[in-house]
Amino acid sequence: MAVATGKSFASRFGVHIAVFIFVAIWTIPTLGILVSSLRDKDQIIASGWWNSFASSTQTEAGRLPPASAQVEKDGKFVLEGNIFGDDPARDISAFGVKSSAPTQYPARTIADLGDGETLQLNADGSFVMTSTKPFEGERGQRVYYASSAPPKFTTDNYNTVLFSEGIGRSFMNSLTVTIPATVIPILIAAFAAYALTWMRFPGRALLIAVIIGLLVVPLQMSLIPLLKLYNGVGSFFGVPSKTYLGIWLAHTGFGLPFAIYLLRSYIAGLPREIMESARIDGASDFEIFVKIVLPLSFPVLASFAIFQFLWVWNDLLVAMVFLGTEGDQIVLTAKLNALLGSRGGDWEILTTSAFITIVVPLIVFFSLQRYFVRGLLAGSVKGG
Repeated sequence: MAVATGKSFASRFGVHIAVFIFVAIWTIPTLGILVSSLRDKDQIIASGWWNSFASSTQTEAGRLPPASAQVEKDGKFVLEGNIFGDDPARDISAFGVKSSAPTQYPARTIADLGDGETLQLNADGSFVMTSTKPFEGERGQRVYYASSAPPKFTTDNYNTVLFSEGIGRSFMNSLTVTIPATVIPILIAAFAAYALTWMRFPGRALLIAVIIGLLVVPLQMSLIPLLKLYNGVGSFFGVPSKTYLGIWLAHTGFGLPFAIYLLRSYIAGLPREIMESARIDGASDFEIFVKIVLPLSFPVLASFAIFQFLWVWNDLLVAMVFLGTEGDQIVLTAKLNALLGSRGGDWEILTTSAFITIVVPLIVFFSLQRYFVRGLLAGSVKGG
C-alpha cells in the first residue's frame, strides 16, 4: 500500500513539474516581448530584457563645445559644461578621447591630453577642459565615455506603433476578418453537426466520410483553385475579388470540416432520452436544436471558437491571397511581416507590434479556457 502511495505521489509530482516547465517555456518569451516593448530603444540595444530592472551600461560618444565657448581664467583657457546637456540622468564611470580606448580614464580623473591640455569628466557629465593656449577650431573635442542609465520604461513605443506605423488600422482590419470568420463556421457547423447526428436522410454516412476526408486536405493545395473559382464568380457577377467577403468564405470553408467533426462528436454524446422526450412533447428538430442542443453544446462551441480565432488571427497566407495589401485592408500579421523587412533593426517597434498581435488571442483564450478541455473531451467516450 505504501509503495502504491509513493508511486502515486511521484506521478503527481512529475506531472506538476512537467506542467511548470511547459508554462515557463510559454510564459518567459511572452514576458520578454512585453518588457522589451516598454523599454527605451537605447537600453534594448545595450542589454537584454532580463536586465531591464537594473542599470544598463553602454559606451557612447559626445562632443565638447567649440572654441568660441572658451573663457579665460587665471591665465588658462577653460571650457565648461555638461556633456549630457539638459538630460543628465546617467552616471559616467570612465572616459577617453580615443575610440580605441574609450574608458582610459576613470571618472573625475584629470586627464593630461598633452600640449598643456587637461580634461576632467565627472560622473554627472559635468566637465572642465583647460589649456595654456587658446582653443582653436569650430568643432569641439570628441569624448568617449561609459555611462550607466537607470531602468526606463515608456509607452512611447505603443504610441509610435499604433498611430505612426499603421498598426492600429491593421489591428482593426484583423478584427474585421477574424470575428465573422469565427462566427460564420460555428453557425453552419452547429446545424450540420446536429443534422448528421440526430437526423436520418439518404447519403448521411457518405457525407460524414467526405467531411472526415476533408480534414487531411492541405490548405496550401486548395488556395489557388479556390482563388480562381472565386475570381471567376466575381467576374461573372461584376464584383471585386479582393474583399472581406472572400476571405470570410475562405476561412469558413477551411474551418468547417474540423468544426463539424468536433461538434458532431460532442453532440452525439448528449443523452438520447432528452431528444426523445422533446419529440414526444411535439418539438421539431429546429426547436430541439435551439432550446436543448445549443445550450448544452456551449463548451464545445467555445473550444472551436478558440481554435478558429487563433487560426484566423495568426493567418498570413490566406490573407495575402484573398485580401489586398493596401492600408485599408492589410491585416496585422501582414503588416508585421512588412515591418520585419523595413524596420528590422528597430527592436522596440517589432516587440511592441508583436505584443499587440498576441494580446487579443490571450484575452480570448483566458476568457474561454474553462470550457476548452470540457469541450474537447466531452465527446470522446461515446459517439453516434
